[in-house]
Amino acid sequence: MKLKIASKQRNELLKRVEVKFQVSHEGEGTPSRIEVRRNLANVLDVDEERIYIKKIETKTGMNLSVGRANIYDSPSQAKYVEPEHIILRNKPRTREEGE
Repeated sequence: MKLKIASKQRNELLKRVEVKFQVSHEGEGTPSRIEVRRNLANVLDVDEERIYIKKIETKTGMNLSVGRANIYDSPSQAKYVEPEHIILRNKPRTREEGE
């Protein structure tokens, strides 16, 4: 999986950086939010807890996905701004939840 940042924009009002990215995943399925979140944290050198993946979309038959993510100044700011369903989607599943 290869991650490329398409654009980054600071939203001072919501205390976050809004990122658009592309993920190339040749020979693999669409990567999970958790995988993309981890790679995004490495590429941008930020804590994983501050990143929330909003959307990942793969066009039919392609090995390229595009997505949007928000990187907050603090995890508490993210919990204040992000909808509950986005927070839950970005939370790693525990073993009990996955069964």
